Amino acid sequence: MLLELLKSLVLGIVQGITEWLPVSSTGHMLLVDEFLHLNFSKDFTDMFFVVIQFGSILAVIVLYFDKLNPFSAKKSKAEKRDTWALWKKVIVGCIPAGVIGILFDDLIHDLLYGPVVIAIALIVYGVLFIVLESTHHTPTTSSLEELSFRKALLIGAFQTLSLVPGTSRSGSTILGAVFLGCSRPVAAEFSFFLAVPVMLGASGLKILKYGLHYTAAQLGVLIVGMVTAFVVSLFVIRFLMNYIRKHDFKVFGWYRIVLGVVVLVYFALVI
Repeated sequence: MLLELLKSLVLGIVQGITEWLPVSSTGHMLLVDEFLHLNFSKDFTDMFFVVIQFGSILAVIVLYFDKLNPFSAKKSKAEKRDTWALWKKVIVGCIPAGVIGILFDDLIHDLLYGPVVIAIALIVYGVLFIVLESTHHTPTTSSLEELSFRKALLIGAFQTLSLVPGTSRSGSTILGAVFLGCSRPVAAEFSFFLAVPVMLGASGLKILKYGLHYTAAQLGVLIVGMVTAFVVSLFVIRFLMNYIRKHDFKVFGWYRIVLGVVVLVYFALVI
């Protein structure tokens, strides 16, 4: 039991770091599990990898509670209207991934969840980040208030690419948002906010599929993973927002390429 809790702690750290950095949390979680192997059924493990993200989502809600709360007594009527408008943009942005995810979740999981797909996605997106950041561009959207509903929907379309393991949900949305003319802070924050309904919905679906029949060991592992992901996410979100105000995303692109190559070589040797 203690060993499984330690594994959950490590996975929670990995989840909290990689969910918000554009490096693919799902890809990292699957790769780490190759070495740790939670000693539970496949159904529980699959559910764990999704539901653990709930801890990361709580971090966004805590850090951005004032910005996301349309009922705050501190806000003027205009600010409350802006908050409601932000939520409408988030909902619009969630539609593409929500529809595709519900329709093809099982098919995507069965066909694409493998080390080769993860490695290729890591490399391809790494190259795209480097190419995008090497191209001079002046942002046309410098605040969430300036973000149009059309652009929110298009960013949501980019988010559907994250259904492929290794691409990264934050990577897909940030890459798409920057490509569409958003500044890096706007791209990152909108990516955070899109994650709230998407990941809550994904967690809810997995819980419904698995059911609420947990052993004490399973419940302990799940709680440790979520709490760890929550605490780590608090620090990582703050780090990323400070980092991108002074730097671009190239370092993440190079990291993805190196990791993708390492994964390909490792599994080629193992197989």
